[in-house]
Amino acid sequence: MMSWNRISRRRNVETRRIIATTSFRIVTLFAGLFILGGMVMTITSGLYSQSTMRQQIRREVENESHETFADAGVADVRHLLPVVQGLIEHEPGFHYLLQDSGQVIVAGNMLHLRPVPGERWLAWSHRLPKEINQDIVYGIGYRLDDGGYYFVGMDASPLTHLQRALWTTILWGIAGFGLIGVAGGLFLSNLILKWIETISRTARSIMQGDMSRRIPLRGTDDELDHLSESLNAMLDQNEYLIASLKQVSNDIAHDMRRPLARMRQNLERAIGAHGPSDTMHEQVECAIEDLDAALEIFSSLLKLAQLESGAWNNEMEPFDPARLLESVLEPYRSVIEDNGQRLETEIIPACPTVIGHPVLLRQAFSNLIENAVRHTPDQTTITATIMLSDKTITIEIADNGPGIPDEAMLRVFDRFVRLDTSRTHDGNGLGLTMVKAVVQLHRGTIVLSHNNPGVRCIVKLPIEI
Repeated sequence: MMSWNRISRRRNVETRRIIATTSFRIVTLFAGLFILGGMVMTITSGLYSQSTMRQQIRREVENESHETFADAGVADVRHLLPVVQGLIEHEPGFHYLLQDSGQVIVAGNMLHLRPVPGERWLAWSHRLPKEINQDIVYGIGYRLDDGGYYFVGMDASPLTHLQRALWTTILWGIAGFGLIGVAGGLFLSNLILKWIETISRTARSIMQGDMSRRIPLRGTDDELDHLSESLNAMLDQNEYLIASLKQVSNDIAHDMRRPLARMRQNLERAIGAHGPSDTMHEQVECAIEDLDAALEIFSSLLKLAQLESGAWNNEMEPFDPARLLESVLEPYRSVIEDNGQRLETEIIPACPTVIGHPVLLRQAFSNLIENAVRHTPDQTTITATIMLSDKTITIEIADNGPGIPDEAMLRVFDRFVRLDTSRTHDGNGLGLTMVKAVVQLHRGTIVLSHNNPGVRCIVKLPIEI
């Protein structure tokens, strides 16, 4: 049972992790709310300032209009003319326009306007003189008793400047938020992508047979580390289950080999104890052949389990793959000639050295050559080539025989698969499975395809593994 101190330490670590994560979230939330609140307050304050300034301009224009009508006494062109002329000289901050009933300008510092009563926002082009300042004018127009038109307004540039300042602030705020969002998104995506790539590298290593690889922790004790710990725990459990399954398989194979071997020895002694004419002699010989086949299957399964577990990784050595392929082909030349077949080779003269297990690769190449010899008729051409391309050694074994069906092409590397359903050839259906395991042990790939006609097997081995 776990001690109380260990439980307490685990609880303390988990508590600190929860506190740190919660604190980080709270700080991030408050920072976001603070920035958002600042933006809202800025926009609200700007809108309020605009409204206040607009009301102030309106009041000033209304007051100026009331004073003008009060000084004139009568709301017509004749009485307003001297008042407006005096205001133009003494009130430079305002804009005036007095037109008669025929819309002819009588006095003022503005161009002609349509006689529209009420509030008006006018472009700078209506002002006289036409200044460089292109700010708008706010004013109020009045219909006079004699059909004339009177307009009084003032420069609204402070309101325009305030609007521009507000929009500039809003746009800069949006740009800042966008920049922060993009930068934060890039940072988080880069962080997540690096973590995903780390998981991918770990997964590739595990797929290549290194079951001890685990996802490294970043030491930040955050959700990613917590998820990595969970994945590592799952990998530990998987490694344990796979190791247990392999151990059970190995134990079964070892334990079954012993009684089968003893049974074979007993049968051999039984044959020796009886004469050649004994009726049981032929049956015992058949039983011995079956036992030999069973023993070969168990041996192949044990070797396959060792290959898949990476037990041969520590026995790698440098060797010349071209010379190895030549040594594999040499014993088969006479067999191929006796079968009425033909062997063609194309091997590069200077082949780089490969780090690997030459004995296993010799057995794999022998299996491929033997399959081509066994399963093709006479007059068949068998080709063996080895080429170098982009730090990869490519070995190709091909023939122009009858080939294999498309549906069988995908399962030839599975265990106990035999395409010869008539069982006219010896074999246990583990040969190509062993070849694939040997190639994968060397970090290589093996592909079976049609040669039109025939079959082409392509093995690619990296020069550096």
